[in-house]
Amino acid sequence: MKNKKTIPIFVPHRGCPNDCIFCNQKKITGVQGEQTKEEIIAIIETALETIDEGCFVEIAFFGGSFTAIPQENQKELLEIAKMYIEAGRVHTIRISTRPDSISLEILGFLKKYNVSIIELGVQSMDEDVLLTANRGHKASCVAESAKLIKENGFKLGLQMMIGLPQDSEDKISHTVDSFVKLKPDFVRIYPVLVIRETELELMLNKGLYKPWEIERAAQAAKNAYKIFTENNIEVIRIGLQASDTIDMGADVVAGPFHPAFGEIVLSLLYRDAIEAYILKNDLASKPSRALEIKTAKKNFSKITGNKKSNKIYFMEKYGISIVITEQSTEALIINEEEIKLYS
Repeated sequence: MKNKKTIPIFVPHRGCPNDCIFCNQKKITGVQGEQTKEEIIAIIETALETIDEGCFVEIAFFGGSFTAIPQENQKELLEIAKMYIEAGRVHTIRISTRPDSISLEILGFLKKYNVSIIELGVQSMDEDVLLTANRGHKASCVAESAKLIKENGFKLGLQMMIGLPQDSEDKISHTVDSFVKLKPDFVRIYPVLVIRETELELMLNKGLYKPWEIERAAQAAKNAYKIFTENNIEVIRIGLQASDTIDMGADVVAGPFHPAFGEIVLSLLYRDAIEAYILKNDLASKPSRALEIKTAKKNFSKITGNKKSNKIYFMEKYGISIVITEQSTEALIINEEEIKLYS
């Protein structure tokens, strides 16, 4: 949706019945303690001052397991958001929670407060990965909760992680295929980072866990992104957003962290699309070794690749130089032919 703005309210670890091995929400969100009603209102007011009139605005409760906290606490938070909806300044509410904290009763309660989007932190649909990560639920629970959410008129979001202990490309493919069957409205894809003061950091220090390299995680994320897109499932986030704490040497101890991880993943998709065109037209065997690509300027960096990785790739593998020309279209056009990114 164009002109949509989200006001995030972080409730770290509230409602979580156990600590997953990868999780330290206080480090990830930068929120160390409980926020008062006055602080939450201040966050919303400050955000609204920066949002243009006419935007579709949502308040999103992220960080913990919202529906697992005492219902009285949920009510306090939701009533703040509902106050803005009734005033016409905010349009809807989004929450993030665990698959094992969904029921018909809970969904009925959320409807009363104009909640319309529910994100489930799933991470994996492989039983061994879920068990090792100390998730506390099975894959069947995800399927049951996703079905309930959609049947009761909510939009469904699913979050997955790449590179957990016991994870593999095959298990990630299984998770992606399982997500597609659940028909979410959108997904988020996160590479696993080792955050300070987590069980995963202890496993790393004991030699029990080896983080994935950026290249491997990006390839897996690319494959997932491609399948989701082909099935009309929107990917709204790839990778954690860099911040003062989420950075290598800050609270990120190890793992495939890059401030432009999502851009790296998308550049691999562009590489695949361009390479398919080269092979289809047997360009490597032809005298002309320059390939002109016309597209919008915002796509230039994705075509070029991180540190010119795509340009280097095509030159070293095919002897073809890539020349990019600006055109007022987001599509990739080569020799007047528009090429598809995800086919």
